[in-house]
Amino acid sequence: MIEPDTIKLLRECDAGIKMGTASIADVLDKVNDAKLKEMLENCKDQHQNLQKELESLLEEFHDDGKEPNPMAQGMFWIKTNVKLAMNDSDATIAELMTDGCDMGVKSLSRYLNQYQAADHKAKTFAKKLIKLEEDLCQDLRTYL
Repeated sequence: MIEPDTIKLLRECDAGIKMGTASIADVLDKVNDAKLKEMLENCKDQHQNLQKELESLLEEFHDDGKEPNPMAQGMFWIKTNVKLAMNDSDATIAELMTDGCDMGVKSLSRYLNQYQAADHKAKTFAKKLIKLEEDLCQDLRTYL
């Protein structure tokens, strides 16, 4: 029997990866520093690689995943554009990305606790995604 917690956790990971990838894509063309741009592009690539891995996990359970919350996406878009209109520096981009990473880590950690009956593969995947977000957040601190 398929544990519902496994599918629920994988769906939340799917929404998180999609949100992270879209958020990075939204700011990439506004980055000035070459090293920061490379860091964000690398992280976006890692998100896309995780997305492929996740799609195969979801396929095992005959599930299509989950789209990010449209309200969350809209709020990020508004916040990003307002902040960048006021100050379009790399520090602002780093701050926005750090906030996004923190929200992602909090959400995924909450889902890991909420869906404790999820299988080992799903939990390991969620932890891998959390680590990616934590690492990016750490790397961005030099730009704040």
